[in-house]
Amino acid sequence: MAKLIPAMNKQVLSRMTSGEKRFARRLEALLEDDYLIWYDIPVGKKRRYPDFIVLHPSRGLLFLEVKDWKLETLKKINKTDVTLATNSGLVTKPHPIEQVRQCTYSVLAMLQRDPLLCQDAENYKGNLVMPYGWGVVLTNITRGQMEKAIPDDKREGLLPDHLLIYKDEMSESADAEKFQGQLWGMFNYQFGAPLSLPQIDRIRWHLFPEIRIDDQLQGSLFGEDDDLAKNTLPDIIKIMDIQQEQLARSLGEGHRVIHGVAGSGKTLILGFRCLYLAQTMSKPILVLCFNIALAAKLRAFISSKGIGAQVQVYHFHDWCTQQIKTYHVDLIASDKPYYERSVESVIDGVEKGHIPRAQYGALLIDEGHDFEAEWLKLVVQMTDPESNSLLLLYDDAQSIYKKRGGLGFSLSSVGVEATGRTTILKLNYRNTREILDFAYTFASRYFNPQSADDDHIPLIRPEAAGNNGPLPVVRKFSEFAEELNYTLGCLKKWHKQGIDWKDIALLCVSKKQGVAIASRLAEFNIPHLWLGTKQNKSDYDPAIDRVTVLTIHSSKGLEFPRIVMLGIGELKGEEERKQQDARLLYVGMTRAQECLLMTTSIDNEFSRRAAAVANA
Repeated sequence: MAKLIPAMNKQVLSRMTSGEKRFARRLEALLEDDYLIWYDIPVGKKRRYPDFIVLHPSRGLLFLEVKDWKLETLKKINKTDVTLATNSGLVTKPHPIEQVRQCTYSVLAMLQRDPLLCQDAENYKGNLVMPYGWGVVLTNITRGQMEKAIPDDKREGLLPDHLLIYKDEMSESADAEKFQGQLWGMFNYQFGAPLSLPQIDRIRWHLFPEIRIDDQLQGSLFGEDDDLAKNTLPDIIKIMDIQQEQLARSLGEGHRVIHGVAGSGKTLILGFRCLYLAQTMSKPILVLCFNIALAAKLRAFISSKGIGAQVQVYHFHDWCTQQIKTYHVDLIASDKPYYERSVESVIDGVEKGHIPRAQYGALLIDEGHDFEAEWLKLVVQMTDPESNSLLLLYDDAQSIYKKRGGLGFSLSSVGVEATGRTTILKLNYRNTREILDFAYTFASRYFNPQSADDDHIPLIRPEAAGNNGPLPVVRKFSEFAEELNYTLGCLKKWHKQGIDWKDIALLCVSKKQGVAIASRLAEFNIPHLWLGTKQNKSDYDPAIDRVTVLTIHSSKGLEFPRIVMLGIGELKGEEERKQQDARLLYVGMTRAQECLLMTTSIDNEFSRRAAAVANA
């Protein structure tokens, strides 16, 4: 079965015509699983809307326009226009073949400016590496009806037989081989070897800028098309994979849960969802997470795409403070810390009607595994019942702020109604295979897969997406000062090799370690930011070229090409918190995209296990 993007859920079906629904089902059923099909998605900088785009590694690229016209309503046709009888009288519209042809050539012109999508052979230099074609589907007219209505000599010039699929040729009983033959008869020629996966990704990169991931050479997730005449295209591009793209485009109404391993693209999908919702909702959209630095990163990312006024991003406790200030709610008096009292005050304010419910058109929660049950009960009430849009993302293995593993409560008990609407992401795209294997092997001794029910998803073993790199390294020293000196030597060496400071993060176990690290970096005039204060975390900007120094707790949700984890021996692995500390180390390890170095000057179970795994 072919893969249709977006999937035909209730939301997608609501915008399809009856003919488009039937044709989409035929494409899914009659084409094999190596076909990719996009429905009604704007393409490229000009955001044209072909009804369907079909891509096949061996066949090429096909653009299709679908019309639900009936023969009796088709009053006049020439090569550029058609005249239709409607309830409003006669209406003239562009000829569908001309319409889809122009769309096709607009896309081809864009693709041909990419040298890696063009042929090198002298006779065909500059031509695309794949065939292409276009055609029209008339869902309510049979081929026999059209042959009777328009003589052969005129029909070939107006509606060429090989460019049309008719009602009787897309029935439930249609033969798959014949149906495919009609589609590929729309091509003028066929040539060349099948498209490689990198070539398919480059085509998707050009067609749909919103699925791009990288943030500099190729624009970010929400970036506009590059002016290819002025900018050099990157040789290596990064985009959502097919599963991520289909999931992001197919998230329907209601409550949704995405349970993904570290590095599986959960936050990327959240960002894509924000862009979509900002285009379709009038009410503000709320994004909540637990990590202050992650909230700052998300806020900067959202604001840079022009939707910051509509999409509000908060660290959960900052959001509570904002609610208290906005609605002039008195802070509950008690001996508890301020952050606990702020949550209790907002809950009390909502219950008493001092803080309104349903303030937001949609709610998106990152790091859901770090939210307490009462927090979720509170924020679920903030979504407008009319839209009822909620997206919760979590990963049990990254639950580092709780003594227990996993959520510890059912999602339904806190008002998240997502039974049957939970998606699991297993592929890890952040880490190299070596880093991922090291992290999971280390941690697997301390936490195991949990049993599952309707709400609780078992702990998932991540699957590497295929990137390779150097093996993680564990170094032992006699004191923390030696760890620091060794790390400084590595930093200076890497920088001389061309590694940017901003691509390096130094992770520590405690704030005391962080202060010592920042002090040593200052001595050697190495630009850095110590995320040891709330203000620094709130102001965090990953684009500034400086080394980031932070505790492992603060690193959750972030990622860097090179990670040094210092002082890991201070995590003693005491029995009552062994699992929690192991999760903490696992989170730190999986922040590293390409290179992971760990140092210790204390001999204990964790440092010994890390060294044993590294040397295995």
